[in-house]
Amino acid sequence: MTSVCPLGLDVGKSEHHAVGLDPVGKRLHDGPLPNSEPKLRALFDKLAVHGTLLVVVDQPATIGALPVAVARAAGHQVAYLPGLAMRRIADLYLGRAKTDARDAFIIADAARSLPHTLRPVDVGDHALAELDMLVGFDDDLAGEATRIGNRIRGLLTGLHPALERAIGPRVTHPAALEILSRCGGPARIRKAGRRKLTSIAAARAPRMGDKPVAAILAALDEQTVTVPGTTAADTVPPRLADSLKTLLQQRKQEPTFHAITARKRCARS
Repeated sequence: MTSVCPLGLDVGKSEHHAVGLDPVGKRLHDGPLPNSEPKLRALFDKLAVHGTLLVVVDQPATIGALPVAVARAAGHQVAYLPGLAMRRIADLYLGRAKTDARDAFIIADAARSLPHTLRPVDVGDHALAELDMLVGFDDDLAGEATRIGNRIRGLLTGLHPALERAIGPRVTHPAALEILSRCGGPARIRKAGRRKLTSIAAARAPRMGDKPVAAILAALDEQTVTVPGTTAADTVPPRLADSLKTLLQQRKQEPTFHAITARKRCARS
């Protein structure tokens, strides 16, 4: 039977701590390991001469993804020790201080003496990691879209509260965004007139009829005074609206949309 030499990695952003053991528990390596492919390959090759190398990490995704990928590419076995199992096993070892070196040793020794506690790193884990990355990107887009939407609403509130009440709650609607993009702030929206506004809104919301435009014009009629900064601010809403349109369009792109759908299915199963 081929001897298995476990290598425990307590993973970190720039470097990991690595502890390699032989089949009887003798330390073959104990020290920091830079998170770079050449350094990882060099250590893996060094330990592989002692037997079949089993690379074990405490998390297989994000900062632990590169060691797993390098180990696989080199033909070594890979696994990970779940956090709950790690915490329970750690209680069996002397000492309470949590250090990277101690954690790496516990990971390696658990792989040697308690192999049933390990979990495989399979293709599904990689698929989920990719989905998590796309969903994380979508979360960033959603957060930025919310920020810009709030910026538009705050700007309109300061210039023309009635107009904000008409547009603000629907600021992400294609019709509202197109009006802001093409017409700008209160002064330019009023100058555009009913016909142009209706044409813009109808192209983006044909089923809503003239309700959005009627609400906007009624709001404009509520305020007869011009707040200082209104004219100059007409150049800002179009840029914000264009940025918001781009973000919303990115969220609808096929890879991100399908990633979110797939991740939700995984969460339910």
